[in-house]
Amino acid sequence: MQNIAVQEIAEKIKAEFHGDINPQVSDVTHDSRQVGKGTLFVAVRGLTMDGHRFVDDVMRRGAVGIISELEAPKNFQGAWLKVKDARSALAQSAAIINGNPSHDLKLVGITGTNGKTTTTYLCFALAEANHEKAAMLTTVEYRIGDKSEAAVRTTPEASDTNRFLHRAVKENCQMAVMETSSQAIDLHRCDFLKFRVAVFTNLTRDHLDYHQTMENYFDAKKKLFDGRLSEKPSASVINIDDQWGAKLANELKKNNQRVVTFAQNSPADLQAEKIEVSLIKGTSFVLQTPYGERNVTSPLVGKPHVYNMLAASAVSLELGYDLASIVKGLKTCIGAPGRFERVSDEGNFAVFVDYAHSDDALLNTLKTARDLTDGKIVTVFGCGGDRDKTKRAPMGEVAGNYSDLVIVTSDNPRTENPLKIISEIEVGLKKTNCSYLVISDRREAIHQAIAKAKANDIVLIAGKGHETYQIVGSDKFHFDDREIAREALKNLNDNL
Repeated sequence: MQNIAVQEIAEKIKAEFHGDINPQVSDVTHDSRQVGKGTLFVAVRGLTMDGHRFVDDVMRRGAVGIISELEAPKNFQGAWLKVKDARSALAQSAAIINGNPSHDLKLVGITGTNGKTTTTYLCFALAEANHEKAAMLTTVEYRIGDKSEAAVRTTPEASDTNRFLHRAVKENCQMAVMETSSQAIDLHRCDFLKFRVAVFTNLTRDHLDYHQTMENYFDAKKKLFDGRLSEKPSASVINIDDQWGAKLANELKKNNQRVVTFAQNSPADLQAEKIEVSLIKGTSFVLQTPYGERNVTSPLVGKPHVYNMLAASAVSLELGYDLASIVKGLKTCIGAPGRFERVSDEGNFAVFVDYAHSDDALLNTLKTARDLTDGKIVTVFGCGGDRDKTKRAPMGEVAGNYSDLVIVTSDNPRTENPLKIISEIEVGLKKTNCSYLVISDRREAIHQAIAKAKANDIVLIAGKGHETYQIVGSDKFHFDDREIAREALKNLNDNL
């Protein structure tokens, strides 16, 4: 990071300036806890918190000034920068103070309802297979080379992202890849980042509590591609088997943007043929590209992962990687934690934990499970509280249509009544002929599912994936589906 005169920042973000023009700014943040000497504090008015309540506190702690959508208070001592949009100003000033680090990296942004995390991990692995040091921002972790820290959110605030990318540049990374969620895009967290490649995985029902309509949801994601965040990406990699992806590709092509398509079921720039999926061997297919074809083998299991591998391969080709390094990277990447992750020590049946928390994601995961076994499928899942309610009944219907037994349980109920959430899931389940049980205690539900499994069955524990916590009311406590599954398997084996 560099010290910049506050007046220079004001000019670049087109702010109305009030107060002292001399202070040097060394950092910018919207989080009052991060404020120190030389910090510019952005007072963001959110749904539940107004940053203006912390103005006096941050000034006492050494902040040099405030960015706000409001007029400066009378007798305010310091720099006050009035802007039209505080979140956008946060993003622009963070990029400036950190030296625009996204310009010094091959930055890849990945958006879509499903597949973002695994595709991010794959892109990271393919960069390393091409002998480039890489960084990544995911739902699971933030990583620079072999240094990792737990993720706070899928897409960090703009100030945190720019600090991270600045570190990546200083540590000699050549490439960085990040998940870009629709809410993050809508809240300007990705503004003023320069993306070399933008990826669209798919769009299915989710987050409608926030976006209200699928059209709004699509439009939020489209901003990553059409230049509304800052610059247009050099290339857009798009899944055209998805109807929204096909729509996006057509719109971008009409604007003469570079589009690289991938698909399993449609003619595309990158395609997968002769797909074979095995519980033991993983997935294999023939990768068709404009540069030739290659045989691919991967430890990842399932056709949904083939889409992720096609996307990552397309990104890699756009970044100048060769086919040999792509095949090497795909062969070794084990994917993201909690994405159809097999739990060890299961005996004569298989147990998988998956992050699927929308009806489409659950459908794809259950189809993958069905491809892997002639036995029965026992599905354990719930839905998060204080989140999109429109997907609860559809998830129940999908689970019922593709499972032999469903155990409905709690996910992260948060402030909602767990039994009310379950009753809304049951509306969809009752449309099917599937047997189901209601066990609101998630630990007990997992134990029951594993106790009921027989030889060649698959137990799918869906919804939380990599998460190591459960939120009930306002309390957050340790809870890992994988740990509970291993606990249940041990109990089962001990009683044999």
